[in-house]
Amino acid sequence: MARPEQVLLLEPQHELKFRGPFTDVVTTTLKLSNPTDRNVCFKVKTTAPRRYCVRPNSGVLDAGTSINVSVMLQPFDYDPNEKSKHKFMVQSLLAPPEMTDMEGVWKEAKPDELMDSKLRCVFELPSENEKTHDSDSTKLMSSSLQKSESSTLSMKSMSSTLDDGEVKKIMEECKRLQMEAQRLREENKQIREDDGLRMRKSNVMSSQHSPSVGMVKEEGLSTRTVALIVLFFVVGVIVGKLVL
Repeated sequence: MARPEQVLLLEPQHELKFRGPFTDVVTTTLKLSNPTDRNVCFKVKTTAPRRYCVRPNSGVLDAGTSINVSVMLQPFDYDPNEKSKHKFMVQSLLAPPEMTDMEGVWKEAKPDELMDSKLRCVFELPSENEKTHDSDSTKLMSSSLQKSESSTLSMKSMSSTLDDGEVKKIMEECKRLQMEAQRLREENKQIREDDGLRMRKSNVMSSQHSPSVGMVKEEGLSTRTVALIVLFFVVGVIVGKLVL
């Protein structure tokens, strides 16, 4: 008797593609969807269980829901001339209305109740251009991550070095220095104003002192002139008397 047709929808349907390089774990996703109005039990099996890790590898898919199954290929030495013979099978059956033991359901299931779908594995290597692009993207991401981690570590180091008390002291010291700078600016301004006032007073006093000196000089000159005139007059009178 032929097995019933698979009720689950698989995406992809026929191939699981794994894209290298295969020096690290390579993961691909298999989406399972249940379009029916019944809950469906499922299992994911492979012909090479040591080479793959599948999460989840079994479960119950509720009616009208879907699930993403991660298939992880373990690192290995890839030979492009060797074709992959690995295969996967998705096995399913309709869950009983009142299911309590899923393992018991699988053990008691009849062959004509089981449904399955098979997929083959395909290994692909990126082209040279894609390798260069991936390498540049990886370097850029690595550089950005390093800068971000460096900034984070720097901030953490600062926050761990200074506690709240020390930060408060630093803020108070900065405030004190600002006030001191303001006071010095005001003192400097006052000194400049005082210097200007003294210079103005000095100029005024100099201007007042200069005319008095001139007047004294003029008075001295006029006194000498009068004295000379008187002297000449007296001499003239004496000479006149002698002549007569």
